[in-house]
Amino acid sequence: QPHLVESGGGLVQPGGSLRLSCAAPRAILSTYSSSDMGWYRQTPGKERELVASMTKRGVTDYADSAKGRFTISRDNGKRKVFLQMNSLKSEDTAMYYCNRLGPSQWPWGQGTQVTVSA
Repeated sequence: QPHLVESGGGLVQPGGSLRLSCAAPRAILSTYSSSDMGWYRQTPGKERELVASMTKRGVTDYADSAKGRFTISRDNGKRKVFLQMNSLKSEDTAMYYCNRLGPSQWPWGQGTQVTVSA
């Protein structure tokens, strides 16, 4: 089955920034462009949580922990989704995933690891 591919993670110091990217495979491009998309993150022992979302109409929403620091966006062709993360904190450390909003979602990709540490 097709899946999304996340990239852009890495090791960053507190207060730093990262920009994550999510690419959709060709097989799901049609449904991707008409889908509400979100960025999720997960840490060991915790359930995956939604941190940012953008509807197909461009309406955004953020978890309280992300407001004012994270910005979600989509490219002109709605084939990719991005997450700009600023003022990163240690508690932002997690595996980050993208997917369309539930309940019906695509298979989860491999995610991209974000580690915030001095």
